[in-house]
Amino acid sequence: MKITVDFEECLKDSPRFRATIEEVEGDVCELESKLDKLVKLCIGMIDAGKAYNAANKQFVNGIRELAQQSTKDEVIESSLTKFAESLQEMINYHTILFDQAQRSIKTQLQTFVKDDLRKFKEAKKQFDKVSEEKETALIKNAQAPRNKQHEVEEATNILTATRKCFRHIVLDYVLQINVLQSKRRSEILKSMLSFMYAHLTFFHQGYDLFSELQPLMKQLGGQLDQLVVDAAKEKRDMEQKHSTIQQKAALQDFSNDDTKLEYNVDTDNGIAMEGYLFKRASNAFKTWNRRWFTIQNNQLVYQKKFKDNPTVVVEDLRLCTVKHCEDIERRFCFEVVSPTKSCMMQADSEKLRQAWIKAVQNSIATAFRDKGDDSEKLDRKSSTSTGSLDSGGEPKERSLKGESALQKVLAIPGNVCCCDCGQPEPRWASINLGITLCIQCSGIHRSLGVHFSKVRSLTLDTWEPELLKLMCELGNKVINQIYEARREELGARKPQPGDPRHEVEAYIKAKYVDRRFVRRPSDEELRSKVVSLSKQEKRLSGNSEHMPPKAPPPTPKLRPGSNASGQSVKSADSGIQNSADGSREMLATTPSNDSLADAEPAETPPMPMPATLPPPSPCKEMVFYEPKEYSPGLQLYWASCARSLPDMAEALAHGAEVNWVNTEEEKRTPLIMAVQGGSLVTCEFLLQNAANVNQQDAQGRGPLHHATMLGHTGQVCLFLKRGANQNATDIEEKTPLSIAVEAANADIVTLLRLAKMNEEMREAEGPYSQSGQYNSNSPTEMQYRKCMQEFISLQLDESE
Repeated sequence: MKITVDFEECLKDSPRFRATIEEVEGDVCELESKLDKLVKLCIGMIDAGKAYNAANKQFVNGIRELAQQSTKDEVIESSLTKFAESLQEMINYHTILFDQAQRSIKTQLQTFVKDDLRKFKEAKKQFDKVSEEKETALIKNAQAPRNKQHEVEEATNILTATRKCFRHIVLDYVLQINVLQSKRRSEILKSMLSFMYAHLTFFHQGYDLFSELQPLMKQLGGQLDQLVVDAAKEKRDMEQKHSTIQQKAALQDFSNDDTKLEYNVDTDNGIAMEGYLFKRASNAFKTWNRRWFTIQNNQLVYQKKFKDNPTVVVEDLRLCTVKHCEDIERRFCFEVVSPTKSCMMQADSEKLRQAWIKAVQNSIATAFRDKGDDSEKLDRKSSTSTGSLDSGGEPKERSLKGESALQKVLAIPGNVCCCDCGQPEPRWASINLGITLCIQCSGIHRSLGVHFSKVRSLTLDTWEPELLKLMCELGNKVINQIYEARREELGARKPQPGDPRHEVEAYIKAKYVDRRFVRRPSDEELRSKVVSLSKQEKRLSGNSEHMPPKAPPPTPKLRPGSNASGQSVKSADSGIQNSADGSREMLATTPSNDSLADAEPAETPPMPMPATLPPPSPCKEMVFYEPKEYSPGLQLYWASCARSLPDMAEALAHGAEVNWVNTEEEKRTPLIMAVQGGSLVTCEFLLQNAANVNQQDAQGRGPLHHATMLGHTGQVCLFLKRGANQNATDIEEKTPLSIAVEAANADIVTLLRLAKMNEEMREAEGPYSQSGQYNSNSPTEMQYRKCMQEFISLQLDESE
């Protein structure tokens, strides 16, 4: 309802004018209240809309993840991807609608309330003030006595001036009222009309979007009917097959012949036999593990999981024999014996044992028949010459290179897409972070420097087993939970495939260099984490599978060889009792170059510990003491001992120093605690992140000392491979070699003497070729690397 005030009436200042003014003021006050309420409701609507959009985005991301998981079903993947794109468009339209509501209602009406209504209130204050002054002047003029002329003149002059001021202000006030009454209509209608047009645009856009999507939806509806029919048919077929297999199994149970159910034969792929067997490990505990064995292509191999690379037990069946084993406690056992090692296995029944023995014997006969013309190659393979090193080492290297390494790494959750931009099918990796990368992101990571990221190709480079297992322990999902913990909270946009390189580079630097999205833990959270890791380490230490062995692990079975003068070379076992002083004595107690190629673990009884020399015990039981201060370095310290790579990666992301020293625990470092934990992969992770392999504790012992004292052969190999100083002495003037000799650990004594011999042969042979390049492919170097890698691979296999 429009309320106007007449200008003529305001000059009279009549009761009718005063009544109109009171009505206007009441209307304006009520208008202000209603507008304030409307603005607050608009703000609430916008906030609720933003929350709805955020939840809707998560829902759409869930649809995208489901589409990515359904890559093998093209119909589901393409349909879900299209639906996710359409719903994302609707979210964008909703965002535009709420932005328009912000501009048209909240901002515009707030401006009207703050500007125009404020001017009205100021004009009202001036009008009320001058009205009071006019009333006072009228009263004073009426009270002036007739006989006092000067008072009469003064009262008359004041009244005249007050009336002039009142007329001026009341006219301005009435003008402000009339302008406000006119403007309120245009402002309210303008804001609401703009808001309604925003709704119109929103629904038009949604209608157009789903009109384009409608043909696809109709097509999927038709396909859905056919899918229901096909599913019913497949169900009937599977029920029929189930019934047939069940009847077949019942007949085999009746005939008491279970061999056909327990193994498979696939002649097309060269598989003579495959099935589950129990395998006795070659460690000191002689544990039995159930593995999937296969006789294929003249080889006996086994796997723990289907995606794992097969472990070759016998590379050439022509070099081995098979026999029953009746002299052990377990039933149905048989043994496959090769010139270098033996493998004890157990079947589930006597018929299965006979079937496996017959299959091995048939495969041996077939191999001799099919490859009878390759006797020259067989002689080369069974000899102990230097050339046998290459033929024996190549298959193992190939199994860790190219597609096999790629498949193993991509099988980890989150690794099928680039960790930083989401590009599918990454072919590169950062080995110190444990993530997969596309080619563009890998180039950016290289530019950061190796102190932030070490990049390697998943298809072109050769992958050592310990490095491959390190990649499988982490993965994109684990690392992104650490380095992107606050990304959504900060509103940072993650790059998408096809984004400009400079945007991706800025995001990667913010993520890994500045660590902007890492969630910093509170002191209480850090304390809880450290205490939890220390308790976890105690539980693991109490498990006999992870405790250091009471006796050294089995000694590699080395073939007797001859040195250059024709004299026989002593075995490593005999060399334990000799002094480590002098290169001549060391060379005499170390296997020759020819025998190095055939050095593999054998099933030999563990060497007894001398009664006069008890094995050293650096830290058999770790006790957690309340530290003076909790820090990321302390978290890395205990996580290394607890073998928790995700917690170690989290500590490094929070700024932990990889060579952090625990002054309250004899200056031990995380790498020393990783040795105590017994995990080779944990040591590899720290070394890849620039851990000092020679840093010593308060006793003067480095990681190599501790690995030797605990009998961790694989770790000793790893540290020697990474340049550990085996001549370093502790405060008792003991080297790792003297410690190993005292403990009668034949494996570690042999390894340390091989390393020392290799160093001396480098100096004797000359490490540089004529071109000035270091000759890393010399026979001595290749034999040494192969021997080291076999011990590392053995410990990784046994840690399964």
